[in-house]
Amino acid sequence: MSQAADRNTAQAPQVKAKHILDRLNWGEPAFSILDVRDRSAYNQSRIMGALSMPMTELVERARRSFEADRVLYVYGESDRQTAEAVRQLQAAGFQQAYGVEGGLLGWKRMAGPTEGNADAS
Repeated sequence: MSQAADRNTAQAPQVKAKHILDRLNWGEPAFSILDVRDRSAYNQSRIMGALSMPMTELVERARRSFEADRVLYVYGESDRQTAEAVRQLQAAGFQQAYGVEGGLLGWKRMAGPTEGNADAS
């Protein structure tokens, strides 16, 4: 990855997947998890409760769905896509948008709950 790409990823704030899992386990309200991958990837496997908001629809749908002060945790296909989604949301006024560090794989490594076609038993 180039230094510019490293900087672009670093500029988008991230939170550890464990922080989100802890919030879920404690029943803390007032946050949403957004999956910005394409619908096919979302249908295969996703963080349980995540909302599908592909990059092409992200800002428009977020504006219709959430107040600007809503805490949004975002993950995509890559750290780069996640960082771009966070930047787009912040530019649209969602200052509490954060990338999920490690994305879906990081979530699965912690045994965080998932759902989707690939996760059905």
